[in-house]
Amino acid sequence: MATIALVDDDRNILTSVSMALEAEGYNVKGFTDGQAALAAFATMVPDLAILDIKMPRMDGMELLRRLRQKSDVPVIFLTSKDEEADEQLGLELGADDYIKKPFSQRLLLARVRAVLRRAQAGPEGERDEAEESIMERGRLTMDPLRHSCTWDGKNVTLTVTEFLILQALAQRPGFVKSRDNLMDAAYDDQVYVDDRTIDSHIKRLRRKFKQADSDFNAIETLYGVGYRFRDES
Repeated sequence: MATIALVDDDRNILTSVSMALEAEGYNVKGFTDGQAALAAFATMVPDLAILDIKMPRMDGMELLRRLRQKSDVPVIFLTSKDEEADEQLGLELGADDYIKKPFSQRLLLARVRAVLRRAQAGPEGERDEAEESIMERGRLTMDPLRHSCTWDGKNVTLTVTEFLILQALAQRPGFVKSRDNLMDAAYDDQVYVDDRTIDSHIKRLRRKFKQADSDFNAIETLYGVGYRFRDES
């Protein structure tokens, strides 16, 4: 089963969540601060990381920043109700999902299964042949099986959620995708996310592609409607 890194300075959460995950068959590595987790990640790369935001020595935000410098490992944030600004920043930094405290373990397990399923999908998965083949849209090339994406031949590193959102947009250039459509493409298990989550992922997608091409404008916003991908080929 997958290895999950759980990083939280609340030992009660660390113990209870570890027990719930292990009961589902996951291998759990627990850490009480971001510095210890980062040091461990140098030799052990987990399949998924669950990070608290407020921790001593190194908080979840800084840990995520450093992870994203060298890894696209899926990340779920644990946040308090008064940390909406942190949720926004976390998504923009590259988190795949977040859960507000207090949370039910059933919800957490559903999110973990959803994120891992998206991250681990491969040739044996239940995707159609069209989804498994390389997709080219003008200067954009996406290979779902290798989870690779390039723009004008330049590699653009995407998280699992970002990849699925972009794939949903690029499959039908010129057609508008509502936020609900993009939620359905990127999330499953009837997991609810709000509009801000999709908007944050779109903002980060644009930022990443502008690093490869400062004139990038292929993702259009139609206010009050949704988003669409422009195929310039």
